[in-house]
Amino acid sequence: MEVRTKARITILLLAVAAIGTGCGYTQQQARFRTAFLPSGAEYASAVDFSDPPSAPQPNPFLSKDVPGFLTANRQISELKAQADALAQQADRRFQRGKRYYQAGDMPSARLEFDAAVDSLLDALELNPADRRAYQALLDSMVDSIHRYDLAGLGASATVQADQFDEAPFEDILEMTFPVDPKLKDLVREQVAATVSQLPLSVNDAVLGYIHYFSTKGKKTLIAGLRRSGRYKAMIQRILDEEGVPQDLIRLAQAESGFIPRAVSRMKAGGMWQFLAWRGQEYGLMRTVYADDRMDPEKATRAAARHLRDLYAEFGDWYLAIAAYNCGPVNVEKAVEHTGYADFWELRARGVLPAETTNYVPIIVAMAIMEKNAAAYGIENIDFDPPAEYDTVELAAVTSLALVSDITETPLTELTALNPSLLKTVAPAGYALHVPKGEGTQISAVLQLIPADHRDAWRLHTVGPGETLTAIAQRYGTKADTVVAVNSIDPGGAVEGDRILIPVTRPPAPAKKTVAAKKPVVRKTTATAASKPAAAKTATAKAPASTNAKTAAASTAKAKAAAKPAAASASKPAAAKTSAAKAKSTAVRPVTSAPAIVHTASR
Repeated sequence: MEVRTKARITILLLAVAAIGTGCGYTQQQARFRTAFLPSGAEYASAVDFSDPPSAPQPNPFLSKDVPGFLTANRQISELKAQADALAQQADRRFQRGKRYYQAGDMPSARLEFDAAVDSLLDALELNPADRRAYQALLDSMVDSIHRYDLAGLGASATVQADQFDEAPFEDILEMTFPVDPKLKDLVREQVAATVSQLPLSVNDAVLGYIHYFSTKGKKTLIAGLRRSGRYKAMIQRILDEEGVPQDLIRLAQAESGFIPRAVSRMKAGGMWQFLAWRGQEYGLMRTVYADDRMDPEKATRAAARHLRDLYAEFGDWYLAIAAYNCGPVNVEKAVEHTGYADFWELRARGVLPAETTNYVPIIVAMAIMEKNAAAYGIENIDFDPPAEYDTVELAAVTSLALVSDITETPLTELTALNPSLLKTVAPAGYALHVPKGEGTQISAVLQLIPADHRDAWRLHTVGPGETLTAIAQRYGTKADTVVAVNSIDPGGAVEGDRILIPVTRPPAPAKKTVAAKKPVVRKTTATAASKPAAAKTATAKAPASTNAKTAAASTAKAKAAAKPAAASASKPAAAKTSAAKAKSTAVRPVTSAPAIVHTASR
């Protein structure tokens, strides 16, 4: 009994001890777990959404600050905000540089461009989360600045429109080259496995040019292939539309190396090297303003049709290509003289011009090499990007400098888009190629300018600190005239505004007038009646020259007097507009307004 009672007492004491121990642990654990957290009421009152959160304080219960993962997102956001601010600053400096550029202040433009690039480089150093976007922005900006550099950092830089390039392959047409024996079997195997719309013959003449283009002439070949990227898509489209083989594109490389303003010693011009009279047969016209032979698209269309006609006559592509080079009459005579309608036979007999005998082998050699590019180390060429542009039909003679002002595009870039222009003004009716996406803006601004002033007036973007007086002096006009044309207050132009500048058209050079020869009066023994007659004749002839000069002078004065009258009578309304508004301004209809006829991607 006692033993049982003692056992019960022992069990009871153990249970009480266990309960006491458990309660003690729970209270201590509760105090430990709440030591890091404020009370609910204190936490709610401490939050203030009107101010940004304060920086994290050191944790008194840890040996170090709050772990990085708790503040990483905040640091990334700060870096991105700083990078965005630098990018915006870079854009502002770049836009300011463009305004200086348009104003002709090249040193200031250079400083702004450099500062813009530096700001973007600083943004990249911050390593923002979207680093690729900033890199793309930097690449685009550097490319734009490079285009201004090519223009001499000046939209008003002088462009020599009458400057042409040499045809790069002209000198090798009368040359022959040694044959590499190792090439014979290799080329035959390549031709056997090559698909071509033109026949690909393998002989010593072709092998000689393959050897040349693989060695000394490789740089020339690659340079032409690189330039072809600008026009290849357009040429292929036209060749397909005209129903001739795509491989005929190599004629453009053999003729000019894809240089649209190439001119030969025989005065053949353009990418497809048309003589003037032959070009006219296929619609390539020449004026004092433009030469259609230099227009890549028009010349390609004419070449495709000419080659199609030659093939219809000879029924053989080699003979057609030969006739393209030396003229169909020479090929006709060679065929009639020998009785052979085979190019290689005519070549062997020496009845074709020397350069024609090598012209066809050059084209065949280039075709074989380009179809087997990897074998000749020409497979990884960095082709020029395709030419992309809008086309604006001009209603009046228009200065390229004005178009350069509107689009903020270097003048050299505009001339590159329009290689057929022979002057820095485009004639009425000309299909002007302008940078992609700029056609609508150009049409809207041109409508603000009287048609008879589009060859002289300019559009100026007001730069920082510029006054109308300073702007007018730069363009050789008066501030009052600028104010009147733009319908603005004398002090109303602010930075970023785009205003029209009524530049006075330079006077045309005076024509030299050749004085009329005095009538020769032979001495005769005239009677009294005949002498007055001779004097009367001389008197009647002399005033003719004097009257002509007087009439010419009167006409010149009338024209000079008409200029300011025309300017004051044709002021455009509200030409002042910001750079952002210029693209979206609703313009009143004008009968002579240009019209965008199509958008082209070449």
